[in-house]
Amino acid sequence: MNNTYIKFTVVLLLFAAAPFFLPLFHINLFSEILILAIFALSLNVILGYTGMVSLGHAAFFGTGAYAAGIIAQNVSSNLLLSLIGAIAISIVLAGVIGIFCMKVSGFYFLMLTLAFSQMVYSFVYQANQWTGGSNGLSGIPRPMLFGFEISSAVLIFYMIVIVFMVLFAGLRVLIKSPFGQVLVGIRENETRLKSMGYNTSIYKYVAFIISGSIGGLSGSLYTYFNGFIAPSDVYWTMSGTVLIMVLIGGAGTMAGPVWGAALIVLLETVIAMYTDMWMLILGSIFIIFVIFFPSGIYGIWQDITCKMQKPKARPEVNKVKREHV
Repeated sequence: MNNTYIKFTVVLLLFAAAPFFLPLFHINLFSEILILAIFALSLNVILGYTGMVSLGHAAFFGTGAYAAGIIAQNVSSNLLLSLIGAIAISIVLAGVIGIFCMKVSGFYFLMLTLAFSQMVYSFVYQANQWTGGSNGLSGIPRPMLFGFEISSAVLIFYMIVIVFMVLFAGLRVLIKSPFGQVLVGIRENETRLKSMGYNTSIYKYVAFIISGSIGGLSGSLYTYFNGFIAPSDVYWTMSGTVLIMVLIGGAGTMAGPVWGAALIVLLETVIAMYTDMWMLILGSIFIIFVIFFPSGIYGIWQDITCKMQKPKARPEVNKVKREHV
């Protein structure tokens, strides 16, 4: 446990020192990585730990993003108000969608989440008065906190870092709790848990709502960071991208989705500088991971660390001389 605290403190100090050593471009890049890492962690709750594959998670990301932007424009730019409002709306949406999605499983669950996500996308695309339609939502004011405007990229970065660290620690505690262990049990053998008396539908429903609320949180942070929301942020390709992040990083782990988000963002940024066919390269990398490294980046790291550890020396056995009779 002490080792965990040390790692947490070191990472927090590195984030705090980053703006003093890195240019603004890299700070913005880190901000985007952390936002998408939160988005990937939200999907990991139902995919990695509960075993429910969703292709409609962009609905919660887009809902949180548009809700935060609309509240900031029409109600108040107060950070806490817009953030809580975006999360609350995402919880309501996840609760409604979850009622229907919990009635099915497997492939049907996947397709149903996709269908609901496209319904949200259609609403965003056509509700010109609220969302700006195909032009997106622009002119979003900077968030205010206690009368102070969070306007600079560095302050926004620090805000995102605080949210990310608190959320990461909270999810870690949640997964290690009895509730989290039941989710893992559902992933491994749901039938056995049912025979033990667990109402697995309730657990999956709650996990779905938690996942949707965190997805909405990441979307609201993206609004503060980017200052603009487009319908493409709600489209099913966004759900596919975050799914790739979780699988490449390592589903069912805490660090895996974060590494997956970092890899995808860096690949998109670097490769897009040289060619417009970065999606083709990303697809090839995803195929390689699925076939040869199904446990993701986290699994590769575990294999490397295990090989680097020195084998334990076997205790010497004292030789016993035979007695001559």
